[in-house]
Amino acid sequence: MSTYTATLGGERHRFDSLARLLAAASPERSGDRLAGLAAGSARERVAARWALAEVPLATFLTEPVIPYETDDVTRLILDTHDAAAFAPVAGLTVGELREWLLAADGQALTALAPGLTPEMVAAVSKLMGNADLVAVARKVRVVTAFRSTIGLPGRLATRLQPNHPTDDPAGVAAALLDGLLLGSGDAVIGINPATDSPKAVRELLELLDGVIGRYAIPTQSCVLCHVTTSVDLMERGAPVDLVFQSIAGTQAANASFGMTLGLLDEAYEAALALDRGTVGRNVMYFETGQGSALSADAHHGVDQQTVEARAYAVARRYDPLLVNTVVGFIGPEYLYDGRQILRAALEDHFCGKLLGLPMGLDICYTNHADADDDDVATMLTMLGVAGASFVICTPGGDDIMLNYQSASYHDALYLREVLGLRPAPEFEAWLESSGLLDERGGIREVTSHPLTAIGRELVA
Repeated sequence: MSTYTATLGGERHRFDSLARLLAAASPERSGDRLAGLAAGSARERVAARWALAEVPLATFLTEPVIPYETDDVTRLILDTHDAAAFAPVAGLTVGELREWLLAADGQALTALAPGLTPEMVAAVSKLMGNADLVAVARKVRVVTAFRSTIGLPGRLATRLQPNHPTDDPAGVAAALLDGLLLGSGDAVIGINPATDSPKAVRELLELLDGVIGRYAIPTQSCVLCHVTTSVDLMERGAPVDLVFQSIAGTQAANASFGMTLGLLDEAYEAALALDRGTVGRNVMYFETGQGSALSADAHHGVDQQTVEARAYAVARRYDPLLVNTVVGFIGPEYLYDGRQILRAALEDHFCGKLLGLPMGLDICYTNHADADDDDVATMLTMLGVAGASFVICTPGGDDIMLNYQSASYHDALYLREVLGLRPAPEFEAWLESSGLLDERGGIREVTSHPLTAIGRELVA
């Protein structure tokens, strides 16, 4: 195992493994501190970055941070590495890759994606400032489609999240109607169910499928149940559009979710066979978040941002429609305050985009974190500039089932207006035909609309 050193101010710093070097180079965050992986001082952090900048990219192919023999995510990363795509940067160091990325155009970045490993992109992100992360990520466009097309230039999609603590149809209907009338839902209408029981999940799927079909809404639904529940329901003929699963960057962390790559393979093939899309066949939806491997004691001594990037290798195996990081959801034990949450959001978006994923975000925080709605506004704006494919929106920015704060439907309207962004093209056409777009392309205020029948029908 290699040793890495740097001398700073006459003091020699030694890092006994690549994993230790990556952890020490990471920006300060409470999760790495909790795990005992953070740099001991600002001086040590700078020294680690100095040493990391000199590491050849090829080292990441010969020195895995988690052993190949014991971790299927490591095997996936190395077995699927595209040497031809890697060739343009194969002779570079991490520091040289930073300069290459800042100078490259979007076409070159897209072509490079199969040649990069998660550890490479995590490493280079540690040498980049927030502005660097924005500048590179906005050049990358990843376009996916099912019933709407996500990720096109000049577009920002939204997930409409009508959660309810008891999955009450009236409560779901109210949040659903609110979101649709405010132009939300083109990425997906996605519900976190209060229970994972197949009966409850099926009822929600049928509710959403009925609304989408009755009003000819060009979007897709997803009830965010466990992958095994989705497989069971597909076998029973339930109207499953997208298969959802939370994923992580180690085999052990995925096992804590009750999930294996084999299960994802099965679900992916089953969803493709349903052929429910109209403009595309991207059928998977994944959520990730820094700290999930640490919370499961499954991080193997690797810092939480690098482990997070490894989850994106799992995601890209299945060519998903949507991937989002739920940046502040786990809590201040892992990302302490608004500053750490913002940094994590920019890192995750950057790393996912460089690896070829359609990245979105749940820009959120728990009520015991040192963050507030101004932090949400800052993150939302920066990620909009960085070219996020979609954001998650809740009624009033308050998820009453999961008990955390997020962006609101109105926040998405703000972002589209100030950055000149529009919904997915199919959804935009539906909004226009439904009379919900005004002459400037914004959302029209309405006092009555045929969509209001949603509430009456579901309550009846």
